[in-house]
Amino acid sequence: MNPKSWLIAWIGAADHECAEAKRGSDLGPIATALRGKKRYDRVYLLTNYDFDRSKSYCTWLESVSSYDSSSIDLYSVDLTSPIDYGDIYTQVSSNLQQAGLPRDDVELTFHVSPGTPAMAAIWIILSKTRFPAKLIQTSREKGVEPVDFFFDLASDFLPEYLQRSGERVRRLSDAAQLSTPEFEKIIHQSQAVASQIGLARRIAAYEVPVLILGETGTGKELFAEAIHAASSRAGQPFVAVNCGAIAPELANSELFGHKKGAFTGATADRKGHFLEASDGTLFLDEVGDLPLDTQVRLLRALQSHEITPMGQSKPIKINTRILAATHRDLAADVAAGRFREDLFHRLAVGILQLPPLRDRTGDVELLAHHFLASINADSAGRPEAQHKSISPAALKILQSHTWPGNIRELYHTLLRAVIWSSGPDVTDRDIQSAMLPVARSSVPNRPPVLSDGFDLQEQLDEVARSLINDALQQSGHRKSTAAKLLGFANHQTLANWMKRLGMNVEPPHNRERIVNKFV
Repeated sequence: MNPKSWLIAWIGAADHECAEAKRGSDLGPIATALRGKKRYDRVYLLTNYDFDRSKSYCTWLESVSSYDSSSIDLYSVDLTSPIDYGDIYTQVSSNLQQAGLPRDDVELTFHVSPGTPAMAAIWIILSKTRFPAKLIQTSREKGVEPVDFFFDLASDFLPEYLQRSGERVRRLSDAAQLSTPEFEKIIHQSQAVASQIGLARRIAAYEVPVLILGETGTGKELFAEAIHAASSRAGQPFVAVNCGAIAPELANSELFGHKKGAFTGATADRKGHFLEASDGTLFLDEVGDLPLDTQVRLLRALQSHEITPMGQSKPIKINTRILAATHRDLAADVAAGRFREDLFHRLAVGILQLPPLRDRTGDVELLAHHFLASINADSAGRPEAQHKSISPAALKILQSHTWPGNIRELYHTLLRAVIWSSGPDVTDRDIQSAMLPVARSSVPNRPPVLSDGFDLQEQLDEVARSLINDALQQSGHRKSTAAKLLGFANHQTLANWMKRLGMNVEPPHNRERIVNKFV
C-alpha cells in the first residue's frame, strides 16, 4: 500500500495577505504549492496568528485549490516569538508527535517558504533528524521547487556533537530507551501506560511546563514525582499542592505568599508555595479548580518568571518548574469561560493523557498482586493479621469491574477485602462485599413505553443525534472522520443529516481552537 502524502507548513504573512486581496493576483506560497502537480492527501497547517484570521485563510485556500475542508487541518501554536528557534523546535516537535508522527504509512513534505527564517531552519533540522521529510519551496518566478541538502545531519554532524557534549547529550538523545529508575514506581505492563512513560521521560529533560490529564485515581501525582526525579532539578524541592483543597479567597496567598498586614488575618509574612519550590518543581494538582484571579497571577508567573506576593509592590524573580494536573475537561472549561485559554496554552507545552484503569490491558491483575503484597508486608507481625492470597474467582471479578475510581479505588477495595476476609484467601464474595456501589444513571437506558402519541421517527432521530454527537466527540469534530465512523460515504452526507436533525453543523469555536492544537 502506498503511503499517504502530507504537506506541512506554517501559514505566513504573505499567505494571509494574498487571501485578503492585498497582493493582487499573487496566491502565496501554500496555495501555489497546492496548485502544483503534486497531490497531497492531507494539508497540515500551523498558525501563530489570530485563529479566526487563519481559519478565514483556510476557507479562501479551499476556494482557489482543489482541496476541500476534509483535507485541510488547522492547528494553533502559541509561540513565545516567531524567531525563537528553541521554542519553535519544541512546539513543532510536540505538535507533530501529538499527530502520531513520524509514521511508516505517511510521507511528509515540509514547505519552507511560509513563515520566518527561523521557522524554515527548524523544518530543515526536523526533516534531517526526528521527522524525515522532503522539503519544498515556492516562488513567483519558478513556482514549486524541491529543496535538496546534500548532507545527513544525523550521520555527518551528530557524532561529533555527541563526542563534544559528552554524557549530557547522550542522556537526552537516549531518553526514550532508558529504563530510568524514577519511573519504576509506575506498575504496569500495558502499552497504553508505557507510551505515556516514554513521553514523560522525554519531557523530564526539558525545562517546560507539563499538563497531566486523566481521571481521578489514575496516578497523576506519581507521574509528576517521576518527571521531577528524572529532571535536572531532582535534588531540589518537589512541592505538591491540591488546588481543589484551597479556599478560593486564600489561593493567591497560598501560592504566591503575602506580607504581614496584606489582609485581615495576615499576622505574619508567608512565603508561598512558589518560593517554597524555588529551584525545584511545583506540582499543581486539580489546577482547573483555581479561581480566575489566581489563574491570571499563574499566567504571569509562567510568562515572566516572577511573582508578586500579596501586599508587596515589587515582583520577585523565580526559578520554579510547573507541573499541573486535572481530571477536568479543560477544553470545555475554556469554552465555558471557567479557565483562561492563554493559561491553558502556557501549561500544555508538554501534555500527558493517562489512561483509565479499564483501558489498561493486563494491569488490573498486576496491580492487584502488587497491592496485596504491600498490604501483607504492612500487616506482618500483627497478631490479628494473617498473610492473604487472592483466589482466581476474585481476580476475575476485579478484571471485569470498570473501576470509576481507577487505581486508588482498586487499592482501597483490596484493603477492605483483606480486612473483612476471614480465611487465608480473599474470595470473590470478599471482593463483592468490599466494592463500592456503582452510581447509576438517573435516566434508565430502556425503550419508551408504547402508547397513544408515540412518535417512532422522533425516537429514531434522538438516537441519531446521540450517535452523531458521539462520533464528533471521538473524531475531534473532524466531519470526514466522524462520517467514516458512522458509515456515511462522505462528510457532506453527515452534514445533511445534521441539518435535517436541527444540529449545529459548525463545531463550537472556542472548543475547536483548543482541541485542534493537540489532536
